[in-house]
Amino acid sequence: MIVVGGEALVDLVPGDPLDSTVDGGLRALLPRLGGGPYNVALAAGRLGVPAAFLSRVSTDRFGEAMVERLHASAVDTSLLQRGDEPTTLAVVALDAKGAARYSFYVEGTADRLVADPGPLPENVTALSLGTLGMVLEPGASAYEAMLRREAARGVLTALDPNIREALITDPAAYRARFASWLPDVRLLKISDDDTAWLTGGADPVAAAKTWVESGVDAVVLTRGADGLSVITAAGELAHVPSRKVTVVDTIGAGDTVQGALLAWLHTHQAADLASLDADAWREALAFAAKAASITVSRSGAEPPTSADLASAV
Repeated sequence: MIVVGGEALVDLVPGDPLDSTVDGGLRALLPRLGGGPYNVALAAGRLGVPAAFLSRVSTDRFGEAMVERLHASAVDTSLLQRGDEPTTLAVVALDAKGAARYSFYVEGTADRLVADPGPLPENVTALSLGTLGMVLEPGASAYEAMLRREAARGVLTALDPNIREALITDPAAYRARFASWLPDVRLLKISDDDTAWLTGGADPVAAAKTWVESGVDAVVLTRGADGLSVITAAGELAHVPSRKVTVVDTIGAGDTVQGALLAWLHTHQAADLASLDADAWREALAFAAKAASITVSRSGAEPPTSADLASAV
């Protein structure tokens, strides 16, 4: 089973500009259930692999809707913690290309108060972490402890830092902490933009090679319209282009890539990333790129199902 740990939140997304507006001519904001790890869990569950979500979710109306959506996407909620704290909110602003910028309301919210559940069940084969879950305390320390413990017992550990600058009050401390995680990370999925932020603008491939030297087995670079690339411990570099689609917005695109990669690895029993050659990586990346192309063609984070993928041209 794949376990995904991290935040679950509500994205407030701009509605149709032709719809009614509020004072000042602002577009109405529509709630969309999300959060990077939450989306990863949905993506994996919808693609037909056993997936569970580990977080603390509010008992408010948003939290109830989140749990219902997990169940509808075949995601196991047995590791879920509940609390009466409010749900985290993210206000989304979209640029002309549909790229998203976020501002957050996180004080005293449920997901950041997640507790370490102790060793995960024996049937867990992969653990994926990232985004706000690895930033906001006290939850970040709980997830860090899980990462180190599960890596030590041979679980496939995956990380997507998915940087949200507005919530990182001490960039230098975060960068040092990120570096400390790498020996316990087998799969690092990261965007070009996040790579630039973490390294001060280094070439993404050069940065990926450095991270592999730090102990990561494979680094998958998401490069927007330029596709997906992977750099492995064997030094191999595979690349697939992005699929051409009409982009509504990019919310959840990287999360879908992560969920789809984990689903592909589970289906192909490829927990040992070192066993994958360039051809296998190209197949995995193409699968993830196809899944992400469906997500970006929809409003908000709406990962595809296996049936959606099968019917996509």
